[in-house]
Amino acid sequence: MSRQVFAYAHNQVERLHEFLLAGARLTPEKAAVVELAGHEAGAVSYRQLERRVEEYVTVIGDLGLDMGDRVVLESDTSASAIAALLACSSLGLPFVPVSPETPAQRLLSIIAGVRPALYLQAADGRRDGIPETVGTGRFGPAGITVERAPAPRRRHRRESVAADPAYMVFTSGTTGTPKGVVMSHRGILAFYRGMLRHGIVSPESRVASTAPLQFDFSLLDIGLALGSGATVVPVPRALLRWPRRFLAFLAETEATQVDGAPSIWRGALRHEPERLAGLGEQIRGVLFSGEPFPPHELRRLQELLPAARIVNCFGSTESVAASFTDVPRPLPAEQRQLSIGFAHPGAEMMLLDDDLAPVDGPGVTGQIYLRSSALFTGYWNDPAATARALVPDPLAPGTGQLVFRTGDLAHRGEGGELYFDGRADSQVKIRGNRVELGEVERRVAEFDGVASASAVVLPRPDADPVLVVFVVLDRDVEGIDEMELGAFCMQYLPDYMTPQEIRVVEDLPVNANGKVDRGALLDSLS
Repeated sequence: MSRQVFAYAHNQVERLHEFLLAGARLTPEKAAVVELAGHEAGAVSYRQLERRVEEYVTVIGDLGLDMGDRVVLESDTSASAIAALLACSSLGLPFVPVSPETPAQRLLSIIAGVRPALYLQAADGRRDGIPETVGTGRFGPAGITVERAPAPRRRHRRESVAADPAYMVFTSGTTGTPKGVVMSHRGILAFYRGMLRHGIVSPESRVASTAPLQFDFSLLDIGLALGSGATVVPVPRALLRWPRRFLAFLAETEATQVDGAPSIWRGALRHEPERLAGLGEQIRGVLFSGEPFPPHELRRLQELLPAARIVNCFGSTESVAASFTDVPRPLPAEQRQLSIGFAHPGAEMMLLDDDLAPVDGPGVTGQIYLRSSALFTGYWNDPAATARALVPDPLAPGTGQLVFRTGDLAHRGEGGELYFDGRADSQVKIRGNRVELGEVERRVAEFDGVASASAVVLPRPDADPVLVVFVVLDRDVEGIDEMELGAFCMQYLPDYMTPQEIRVVEDLPVNANGKVDRGALLDSLS
């Protein structure tokens, strides 16, 4: 089945489940998902996936939820998790994916914020303590088991429309609490259509997805695969720590495309280069996102995977991604920075200066403003933050059109292509995950004895960056137990947001504007 046939089918639909289940009509017996079942890989066809969705729809539909009610889905990526989110889409219920690794306090904060009607976890999940106001259940290949029915609700809606929320992804927030990014059916489908026009995979591809379900990158992988009539191959999270097992899984599942943060390759490049080279004819594509790919590692990956098309994916959760740029092969020896290119079809990355005037010449840094049909609706229950991010188009303010002020800084190359220059705020990426340093600082400052805190990320050329927090203690406090502080943070923050180093200082340096000078703190580490 050709890409053109799928593209035609996709143009006839308006909602997420219709888009991703097109394969059930066009190639019903083809594998939609290949995943580990016990110790062996098993396939779920498009027809089987559709039937599982229908079974889930029957059970959830009988609970009397109203369109727009939120459903929290706690799971790693799997055929059943995909079926659960598609069932929610079918019923007009925005889903909120979370990871089984999410700290309990963070999950409770999310639940308190979104007020879901229903919480569903994978059949083998171990989560308890869900508030009694929320219905609970489990899902798996055998169906959905409702453990506690949702409270009775009054239905007001009858028709689901493309502008309705499809899902909500929570990211780190500047206020110290997770921030919910709301994406509509229309927005995510606009993104998928733009992404698929790059022809990154074919219907014959098997797309290995390494991102947790709670991150938008996993939804990118699912859309890339199912939207192309290809196959999703969820990589068990535990395997990423063991390069030999990771590569063995890729070989066993016959993965042809591998997506993830650059760090997923580091162990294999260092410790298993021969085994990685053994997959050189099998792996035809690599897509990475979330953080810069060290050039020397990227060149080595090109050597070991000579047939792979390597694509640099750039963007934010608020639009899933903004651009897909092929990495030159071979990567020139003198090249130190990868281009993020141009926006995907259907979008435009504008570069503006502080006065909101266009930056056209090469080498001049400006901020990226994204014009796109694939933008998020807003931040959940935070109109002020939404208004700061979705702003009137500076180049055509009278139209009422909104664009996304990304906070990403960039400059143009000689051909007009963009190069990423960092952030205009305190947002960073750690192991491919978005982190607002302000959230880390606020959690640390809540620890007894801490008067103030400032976080920085120390980059390392051959390893993951280190999250370092500088703390000033209360006057009557002589010292601090770093292990206790770490344990305190882990109650609220995911592991990638937990400080790896604590430095006690007498004062935090400030710049001319009276703000903490993070550059000076970084300099003190060198």
